[in-house]
Amino acid sequence: MQPYELTATEAADLIAEGRLSCEELARSTLARIQECEPEIRAWSYINADDIVRHARELDKGPIKPGVLHGLTWGVKDMIDTFDMPTSHNSPIYFGHRPSKDAASVAIVRRQGAQILGKTETAEFAAGGRFPNTRNGKNPRYSPGASSSGSAAAVGAGMVQLALATQTGGSLIRPAAYNGICGFKPTHGSISTEGAKMFAPSLDTIGWYGRSADDLALVAPVFRIEVPDALPDVRGLRVGLCRGPNWHHIEAGGEAALITAARRLENAGAIVEDLMLPDAFEHVTAMHGVLMRGEGRVSFFNEYVQHYPILHDGLRKLVEEPISPNDLIRAHDGLAQCRMLFDGLFGAHLDVVITPPASGEAPLAEGSQPPPMATAMVFCAMWTALHVPCLALPVGNGRGGLPLGVQLIGARGSDGRLLAIARGLADALAGDVSY
Repeated sequence: MQPYELTATEAADLIAEGRLSCEELARSTLARIQECEPEIRAWSYINADDIVRHARELDKGPIKPGVLHGLTWGVKDMIDTFDMPTSHNSPIYFGHRPSKDAASVAIVRRQGAQILGKTETAEFAAGGRFPNTRNGKNPRYSPGASSSGSAAAVGAGMVQLALATQTGGSLIRPAAYNGICGFKPTHGSISTEGAKMFAPSLDTIGWYGRSADDLALVAPVFRIEVPDALPDVRGLRVGLCRGPNWHHIEAGGEAALITAARRLENAGAIVEDLMLPDAFEHVTAMHGVLMRGEGRVSFFNEYVQHYPILHDGLRKLVEEPISPNDLIRAHDGLAQCRMLFDGLFGAHLDVVITPPASGEAPLAEGSQPPPMATAMVFCAMWTALHVPCLALPVGNGRGGLPLGVQLIGARGSDGRLLAIARGLADALAGDVSY
């Protein structure tokens, strides 16, 4: 096995034991990028020369290495880095050099992370221009939404971990498409300072890894404590939630969810259908109001200063008439639903399992990105509820493409959700037939 093939958890153990150097991992990873990048196109910027130099410095070793010592990372290109451009995939910001790291980047660097470069994104992680990135498992197919570069880089083995963001479904859906694990924490639990905002009441920074263990490895760095003891799958109460947008499901997405539920039952979990209260029928619509209403404010500066080169789709977003009363009703309605959803957990419910996407990744060549509302339909309501969300692979479907499921917890239950994911990952592994 080449060093780049190691999960973050495996590499961390080998580095700690002195059986793998940071430079060996960096060089192996850069060689993998050189091999895959011409086809996958996951990166907007690679910092190759500085990475080897930085890895050598890490190998000289602090007395107490950080949790992420030597592990390789990508950073979505709308999150600031002081030593690399942050272009937001916008002509407005080509060559833009921030003066300091975003808070999330500074925190992982402090723990020894090697930032290899910036990963491609949709313009401002909002729409407009889309990158030419391809799926990390099969470049004929789409990598997902605005965090596509981060997800494809991890999926193709070009990096072990990556920072990403979610306003609707931009973190979870690409994880499912690329056959990797993704974690969107409870809203507000990780600082968004230094990341371009789309909708501040929705935007959340999270990360990708190759395993549930990788996701849990990163969590304490952001003060999310994950219990050491894994929950017993036997007796775990799992709510299977099809949700109000089930009419958008495709054959692969349905098969993945049902297969996962059956595997959990075989492992001893108690899986029951979860019917949400009637109020949740409107959550997706309220999410759309907030996203568009806050987006028209977030991009107003670019609209005023750079109108001729701002993408027409973003101009229309700024011009959309959403009234203060529309926003107030959405905020109030979602506040009620958040409390209702949190109240479902307890003695009769430990975790919710639901689709992360409608099905397998669509073809990339010659296809237009789906409308935003359709693309994020199985993630938007959970983002709006501010709950932690976690994508886990279930296996490959009929077309040989990855399929996954999404685990959901109550607000603030991030550490327990990560522990549950670690406990369920083996039970969920396998292929999906339909």
